[in-house]
Amino acid sequence: MPDRGPGADPDPGPGPVAPKRRILADLTPLRTSADYRRLWFGNTVSWVGQAMTALAVSLQVYDITGSSFSVGLVGLCSLVPLVVFGLYGGAIADTVDRRKLGLYSAAGLCALSVVLAAAAFADFHRVWFLYGVVALQATCGALNSPARTAMIPRLLPPEQLPAANALNSLTTTSGTTVGPMLGGLIVGLWGYQAAYAIDAVTFTAALYAMWRLPSMLPEDDGGAAADGGKRRRASVADGLRFLATRPNLRMTFFTDLCAMVLAHPRALFPAIAVVWYGGDAKTAGLLAAAPAVGALLGGVFSGWFGRVHHHGVAIVLSVAGWGTAVAVFGLTRDLWLGVVFLALAGAADTISMVFRNTMLQAATPDAMRGRLQGVFIVVVAGGPRLGDFLAGTVGDLASPRVAIVGGGAACVLAVGLLVLRWRSFLRYDARDPQA
Repeated sequence: MPDRGPGADPDPGPGPVAPKRRILADLTPLRTSADYRRLWFGNTVSWVGQAMTALAVSLQVYDITGSSFSVGLVGLCSLVPLVVFGLYGGAIADTVDRRKLGLYSAAGLCALSVVLAAAAFADFHRVWFLYGVVALQATCGALNSPARTAMIPRLLPPEQLPAANALNSLTTTSGTTVGPMLGGLIVGLWGYQAAYAIDAVTFTAALYAMWRLPSMLPEDDGGAAADGGKRRRASVADGLRFLATRPNLRMTFFTDLCAMVLAHPRALFPAIAVVWYGGDAKTAGLLAAAPAVGALLGGVFSGWFGRVHHHGVAIVLSVAGWGTAVAVFGLTRDLWLGVVFLALAGAADTISMVFRNTMLQAATPDAMRGRLQGVFIVVVAGGPRLGDFLAGTVGDLASPRVAIVGGGAACVLAVGLLVLRWRSFLRYDARDPQA
């Protein structure tokens, strides 16, 4: 038994004490469920490959065009498929076998990485081709994510879901930490074709995990009985109507959009790596990885999150912290100081993401979870891509410094205005969740 330390109760029991004393992430879901363990490992490996590909595409577009605006268009090309198929992907995940949907969409992503690698090996360097592949990747990703997320409550008991969500955040941040660094290094050493080929290989882990899962048809919410015994297709409109009646849930999306649209400098990294720091692809990879390093550390040392009850306050402060750190990064010209502020921004983003996810789970019934997850994907994945386009445009029309500093300041101002409009968000208490 671990020593509880002086002053502890004689026999407090594991339930109430563990959340208070825990510092590092809880690995219980990985130990108790082989299906979840395979799914988590496969997703983690594939995230690394996808992050490599995302950076490689941005670098390749910049090499071809020399334009930050063109790099920003990469995000815009994936935005429309994410919006359309993110919403409908959530509805589909509430209707069909989620295992098959996840397996087929992951196979599509793997095939697209093969196509990118083949084109690079053939010296076929066309911006329109890269834009088209990115759009198809966004389509497959928007179908895959709601299905994969909706599977988790079927693989684990309810008491392990918070730990599983924390592990999933570590998957994302560890993948986006290692991926850009490896992507910049591999592109610099062996070219784009190597990065794309490695991405295709990493998808085998995700495909294997999906293949081993049991069938996962959505649980009947009563709609089948009302429709003569046939399963009724879930409606996107029903999910949006539900969200329209939940102001606190809407605020979780609005605050994230402030950060990801207004203060997202990723599209400028290839340019500022050269112009500000005199670097190359490896420097751009370092800048892209810095926020993920901070996010990873924020997730690893997240034990104190369980003691926070006013989640609205935590979200507002963390989003404002993101905007402030990005703005200060735009004022620096020392590479390592800039990396530190980008890492601080990433840590703030993890805090925001954890509490936004917690609010979404606590206030959303199971029958709506796929559709609300689809909205979540549109905001979380689509927002940064719109931010890429905005940052690239302002960077070309004005300067990277104006785009980054102005975007960070605009993020802080926008969050303040939202709080003035919906003050009840600051009163949200996790002990009595009100959507």
